[in-house]
Amino acid sequence: MREYNPGIIEKKWQDYWDEHETFVCENNSDKEKFYALVEFPYPSGQGLHVGHPRPYTALDIVSRVKRMQGYNVLYPMGWDAFGLPTENFAIKNKIHPAIVTKNNVDHFKKQLKSIGFSFDWSREINTTDPNYYKWTQWIFLQLFKKGLAYKQEMPINWCPSCLIGLSNEEVVGGKCERCGHEVVRKVKSQWMLKITEYADRLIDDLDDLDFIDRVVAQQKNWIGRSEGASINFKLKDIDEELEVFTTRPDTIFGATYMVIAPEHPIIEKYQEKIENIDELNAYKEEVAKKSDFERRELDKNKTGVEIKGLKAINPITNKEIPIWISDYVMMGYGTGAIMAVPAHDDRDYEFAKKFNQGIIPVIEGSDISEKANADTDHGKMINSGFLNGLEVKDAIKKMIEYLEENNLGHKKINYKLRDWVFSRQRYWGEPIPIVHCEKCGYVPLDEEDLPLLLPEVENYEPTHSGESPLASMTDWVNTTCPKCGGPAKRETDTMPQWAGSSWYFLRYTDPHNDKELASKEALRYWMPVDWYNGGMEHTTLHLLYSRFWHKFLYDIGVVPTKEPYKKRTSHGMILGNNNEKMSKSRGNVVNPDDIVSEYGADTLRCYEMFIGDFEKPVPWSENGVKGCRRFMERVWNLQDLVVDKDEYSKELESEIHKTIKKVTHDYLNLKANTSIAALMSLTNEFNNLGKITKEDLRTFLILLNPVAPHITEELWEVCELGGVLNEASWPKYDESKTIDNEIEIPVQFNGKVRYTIKIERDSSEEDVLKIAEEDESFNKNTENKKIIKKIYIPNKILNIVVK
Repeated sequence: MREYNPGIIEKKWQDYWDEHETFVCENNSDKEKFYALVEFPYPSGQGLHVGHPRPYTALDIVSRVKRMQGYNVLYPMGWDAFGLPTENFAIKNKIHPAIVTKNNVDHFKKQLKSIGFSFDWSREINTTDPNYYKWTQWIFLQLFKKGLAYKQEMPINWCPSCLIGLSNEEVVGGKCERCGHEVVRKVKSQWMLKITEYADRLIDDLDDLDFIDRVVAQQKNWIGRSEGASINFKLKDIDEELEVFTTRPDTIFGATYMVIAPEHPIIEKYQEKIENIDELNAYKEEVAKKSDFERRELDKNKTGVEIKGLKAINPITNKEIPIWISDYVMMGYGTGAIMAVPAHDDRDYEFAKKFNQGIIPVIEGSDISEKANADTDHGKMINSGFLNGLEVKDAIKKMIEYLEENNLGHKKINYKLRDWVFSRQRYWGEPIPIVHCEKCGYVPLDEEDLPLLLPEVENYEPTHSGESPLASMTDWVNTTCPKCGGPAKRETDTMPQWAGSSWYFLRYTDPHNDKELASKEALRYWMPVDWYNGGMEHTTLHLLYSRFWHKFLYDIGVVPTKEPYKKRTSHGMILGNNNEKMSKSRGNVVNPDDIVSEYGADTLRCYEMFIGDFEKPVPWSENGVKGCRRFMERVWNLQDLVVDKDEYSKELESEIHKTIKKVTHDYLNLKANTSIAALMSLTNEFNNLGKITKEDLRTFLILLNPVAPHITEELWEVCELGGVLNEASWPKYDESKTIDNEIEIPVQFNGKVRYTIKIERDSSEEDVLKIAEEDESFNKNTENKKIIKKIYIPNKILNIVVK
C-alpha cells in the first residue's frame, strides 16, 4: 500500500482533467441540461481566502452529481475584472490595471484549479476582454435607443485627497475609507439607467422563482414599493407647492411640521425670502460630508434647521406649519419632502421632542408620553375632523377620495428604488459608446464600430478636476459625429463594475460568438440558469441589475426567458477563528494555498462543506481541518479491505442503499455536511466488518467523489474499478432496501415511556407483547399492579395501562 500523499495525487488528476477536458459540457441539445452558476468573482489582488471556495464547492458538488445522473451540465467560470477593486489595487501598487488584471486572474485561476473545481474552462470569460465588452457596449446602446439611458446632474461623494468619486459604501463617518480625508458632495453630470421602469416587474415576477426567503425580502425591500397618496402643501404667500408622498394620508390631521431634504431646490429658489440662509447653507455643508447610509440610520442623533421666512399650509386643516431641513430626508427618496406626524413615527417623534414641535395623536389609544405609537395598522381615528371614528383602513380610503375630489392630491404608488447611476469618472471600465455633438446632442456610435476600445494610457490615476483620466486624451476624445459628420467629443466617463456582471451568465452559453452576444439556439437551450448561488451582499444591487438587464433584453427579443435565474441561494461566510469576518486588518485570514499544501485540496473541500450549515456563518477551525484530513486517510486505507467481488456485501447492503438515498438528497439540497457525516458513518461500518467488496467501494467512491474528487479517482484506479470515476453513473437506491427489518419501539406504562424493545417490522401484537414481557423492566412496572389494557400501534408504540 502506498502512503497517502495528496500533493502527488492531486497534481496527477488536475493534469489529467486539463488534458482530457473531462468536465466540458457536451452541447447536446437533446439531453436534459443543468446550468449551475456562482457569482462572478473580481480578481482585485488579494487572492482567495478560505471563505471563497465554499460556494464554489457547494455547486461543484451539485454539478458533479447532475453530470453523473446523465445531465448535460454547464458550470462555468470567468472574471469581473473592470471596476474599483482592481483600479484601487493598481493605484496603490503603481501597476497598470491591465497588468494587475492579468496577474490576478492567473493567480486566481491557479488557486481554483488546485482545489479541483469542475469548471468548464473552455468557456472562460473576462469583462476586460474587448470581445466581451463589445457586447456590454452593445447592450448600453440598445438601452440608449429605447430611452432607458440618459444623462442627468447628480451629486456624488468626492474625496479631495484621493481625487476620486466614492460610492456610499466607501464613506465612513463622513470620511474617505481609504485616506481618512473628509468627503464633500460634488454635482456631476452622470449617465443614468431607468431601472425604475421595471420596478413593478422586478417585484411581481419574484413570485414565480425559487429564491430563498431572505433573498426575496431583500429584493422587495430595496425596490420598496408602497401605495399611498401624493399630497400638495402650499407655501404661504408664494405660488409654490411642496409635494409629499405618504403611505398614511389618514394621519394628515397630525402633521404639525414639514421636513425637506437639505438639497431641496426651493432653498436656492427662495433664498432671498429665507431669513437664515447662511445657517441653512452651513448645515448643508455638514450634511454633504455624510453618506446616504449614515443619513438613513434611525438611531442617530436628530439634527436640523428651521427655514425662517417660509411656511407651509396643511391642506386639510389650513393651519400654518413650519418647514425644517434635516439630513434624515433625502432628495433621492420620495419627493425630498415629508409631512411630519410625530405621534406616529419614531424619527418624527424624536425630532419633535428635540425641537419642541407639536405632537397630535390621531389614532385612538395612543400613549405618546415616552415614544411614538408607530403601530398604526388598526384603531379608530381621533382628532381628525371628518375621519373621526373611522377604522384606519376606511380612513385611508376616504382621505384619498377627499384629496382627489378637492384637487389636493391623488392616489400614488411610490418606490424607494432610484434610477441606476451608471457612469464613473475613472479609467478602468468599459468606455461608454456615445459622442457629444454641439449640433446633434448625445449620439450613439454605429454598432459596427464596436468595440470602442479603452485607450492605453501611462497615467490612469484620477484627476484634480474630477474628470475621468480619459478626458485629457484629446486625440482619443476628439472625433466626428456619427450623425452629421461634424466635430464631436467622446464620452470620457466609463461604465461601473456592475455593467459587465449584469449579463455574463448569457455569454457563458456561447462565449466565442463574434456575431451576437450569444446565439438564440444556445440561449434557448441553456437559459434560464437552473441554480445560481452568491453572497447575501449581492442580493440587492447585482441581482437587481442583472434581472433588469435580462428583462430589457427579453423585451427587445434577444433572450427567450423573462428571468435569468430559476433558483437563487446564498451561503454563510466562513469567519476567522475569532468569529470575526476574515480580513488582513484583523489578522485572521487563512490562505487556501496553505491548507492545500499541508493537508490537500480534498481535505479543504471536505472541511469547507462539513464545517456546518451552508446558509449560516461559521468560524474556521484548524482542528476541524485536521479531522477531515484523518477522514481522508481512513478513506485511503479502505483499499486494504477490498475483496474481488462485484456485488454488495450482504451485511452492508441495506446501509449502502440508505446512504445512497441520504447523500443524493442532501447534496442536491446544499446539505453536504450531513452527506459527509453519512459517508463517515459508512466508513466506520466498512472497518467494523473488516472487508468490503469492489462494489461496496465503487459506490462509496462515487458518493464521495463530488466532495473529494482527487483521492476517489486515485483509489478508483488503484483498485482497478474500471475506466475513470468521473465517467461513472450515479448510483441508484432500492427503496425497499432502505427500510430496516428490525426496528425499535417504545413501551409505555400509563402513557409514560419506560423502556424500548427491538422487534421485526410488522410483527404481530402477540409477538410484540411477548418480547416486551421478556424485558426485566416489564416486571418492575407491573409488580403489585393489575394490567387493565394493552394498546399496540403497529411499528409505532406499545402502551400498557396498569392500576
